[in-house]
Amino acid sequence: MNKFILLFLYTNTPLLMLAQLRADSSRSSVIFKVKNFGINVEGVFKGLEGTISFEPTHPERTSFKASVHVNSINTGNDLRDSHLRKESYFDSEHYPRMFFESTRIAATNKKDNWILTGKLIIKEHTREISFPFVAEETAYGYIFKANFSINRREFGVGGASIISDNVDITLNVVAIR
Repeated sequence: MNKFILLFLYTNTPLLMLAQLRADSSRSSVIFKVKNFGINVEGVFKGLEGTISFEPTHPERTSFKASVHVNSINTGNDLRDSHLRKESYFDSEHYPRMFFESTRIAATNKKDNWILTGKLIIKEHTREISFPFVAEETAYGYIFKANFSINRREFGVGGASIISDNVDITLNVVAIR
């Protein structure tokens, strides 16, 4: 019996060491900043949900899959938030969630720094994006942080409106075991 237990542990230890995590939706956020009439407007999407398999020593086994509710948008202005939920922007009635799914991860030359590549889906538009992120190990899992920019028009958001095409994104993902 003891040999069986040792054999099981020996053959499954790599799987057991793989950090199976879930995004803590109450503490994770997607923050954005965009210029509107030349003034920076910031907002946040709350309720990020997802599953993460993270193994720093074997990045090829790592995967991220996440989504966020479009209706959670909050810019501090209810009228603007309502407008952003409409068809010409996020069209939350037909596309209630935005999605991201990783396709690869690569280590950088800095400890705990990585490059994540995957598919971002907003409305019916899917684009491959890559961005750097930091993974901070905690007692309960990890905190993943990233800053990058996307072009809102590539995702059919806002059409030819007066807001800037470039949107700065800050991700704070609290992932727990």
